[in-house]
Amino acid sequence: MIKNEKLYSEFEALGERLGVKIINGKGNFSGGYCIVKDETVIVVNKLKPIEHRLKVLATSFLEYNLDDIYMIPALRAYIEDTRSLLL
Repeated sequence: MIKNEKLYSEFEALGERLGVKIINGKGNFSGGYCIVKDETVIVVNKLKPIEHRLKVLATSFLEYNLDDIYMIPALRAYIEDTRSLLL
C-alpha cells in the first residue's frame, strides 16, 4: 500500500499537469476547489491530518475528466474510491 505522503505528492504532480495550483494554508477552514481571478486552485488546510487533506484533493479532482490523464494506479484508485463514497 502506498504511503499517504507519496499520494499527496502524486496529487501535487497531477495538479501541475492539469494547471491547477494547490495552495497549502492554515486557518479555520476545510479546503476545496475554487477559481480565483480566473485561476483554478485547490486550497488545502495544512493543519488538518493528511487523511483529510487527501480527501479534499481527491474530491476536488473529481471535477475533472481524468480518463486520459496518466497517474499511478494507486492515485486513480484513491480518487475512484472517493467518488464511490460520495454517491
